[in-house]
Order: sequence, then C-alpha cells, then structure tokens
Amino acid sequence: MTKAELVEKVTHYNKHRNLSKAAVNEVLDACFEVLGKSIKKDKRFTWPGFGTWSVRFRKARKGRNPQTGLEIRIPASKTVGFRPSPTLKNSL
Repeated sequence: MTKAELVEKVTHYNKHRNLSKAAVNEVLDACFEVLGKSIKKDKRFTWPGFGTWSVRFRKARKGRNPQTGLEIRIPASKTVGFRPSPTLKNSL
C-alpha cells in the first residue's frame, strides 16, 4: 500500500467526520513523525494489538562485492525492526 492509498482509505473510513484528504495527510505525517522520534529517543514504540518497532543493532561482518567478488567489511549499524503482536499474527 502506498501513502496515497493509505490517505484514501483513512479518508473513506472517516467520511462521516468530513475530513479532507489534506487533513488526513497532515495527521498521518504527524503520526509517523512522532513514531520515528519515539523510536529514536526511547529505542522502541508499541501499538497494542498491532506490534512493536524497536532499534536493532547489527554486528560488523564480512560480505562480498557482487560485481567483483572481493571480500569487504560491512560496518556495524542500527536498524528498525518490527515484531507483530500475537493478535496481528493470528489474524494473518
């Protein structure tokens, strides 16, 4: 699903509140901005019944350049992982 499709669906679900697509777009942008800042500050964000986003650490490792086949060192890094709640997992 794209951002435009998400805005369209949320607008459709809130038709009775007369929210415009622009207003829904602003609210979704604010939600994802807060979510990102929360993950950065607290290292996790939990949405009950949906799942948890958390910072995960990757160790440095060796890899291969696919074009040349030479071994390269991949530095340690941080990424965001998602763990679905049991409710979401069971609904799939």
